[in-house]
Amino acid sequence: MTDRIARLDSRALIRVSGPDAEPFLHNLLTQDVETLGAGELRFGALLSPPGRLLFDLFLWGEGEAVVLDVASEKRDALMQRLSMYRLRAKVEVAADDRPVFVSWPGVAEGFVADPRVAALGGRALGQFTATANEEDWNAHRLSVGAPDPTRDADEGTYPIEANFDLLNGIDFQKGCFVGQETTSRMKRRGEVKKRMLPLTFDGPPPAPGAEVLNGELRAGEVLTGRDGAVMALMRLDRMDGALTVDGRAVTAVKPRWMKT
Repeated sequence: MTDRIARLDSRALIRVSGPDAEPFLHNLLTQDVETLGAGELRFGALLSPPGRLLFDLFLWGEGEAVVLDVASEKRDALMQRLSMYRLRAKVEVAADDRPVFVSWPGVAEGFVADPRVAALGGRALGQFTATANEEDWNAHRLSVGAPDPTRDADEGTYPIEANFDLLNGIDFQKGCFVGQETTSRMKRRGEVKKRMLPLTFDGPPPAPGAEVLNGELRAGEVLTGRDGAVMALMRLDRMDGALTVDGRAVTAVKPRWMKT
């Protein structure tokens, strides 16, 4: 099968450079930055001090700089927050105008494997010829069961609820990062009560925020999606049984990569 390629206009880049770039980001983000090699790609996040998800991001190693692949609508806010944390660190934070592309189901030539799960294909920076559009990509992402944190999370979401721990988005061995205490405690104590996962059904998607019911019990909440499938935030103890949304039958789908 020929790989499909799409440009993601919903994503934008930030270049963090300077002699302190790697340790600066390493102390902030959920991912190990100090061992990030040139040409390597990792997935991570910047959290609030209480451990809530603020920015999902990919980290590209580029020798003397780290390039952050973030939501376009949040780039300015992330740049401002990085500048706030910078203090005396010798770093420069600047916008990078290269576009972001994805390929699927495989890793096309010139692309780097998506670090979350192999089925998500590859990512690349620069100019490529698109053979599909962003909605095609989102349909594939949803079929794999991977959330889009920018679409699906809000200011109250914990990264583990968005499956960052299962999608290689948190390095629990690296030491401190912003929000580390809460995140590590949730993982260590098994306090994960809700996770994002797909629901399938017939017809158009329910409205975001619609309740998922297990009988008469609230089992979750619809997030975003399309005809036939949505992402939902589900209670793990109420996934078994007859699920409905607005009176329609739905099925919770546990992705193959979800081991918990």
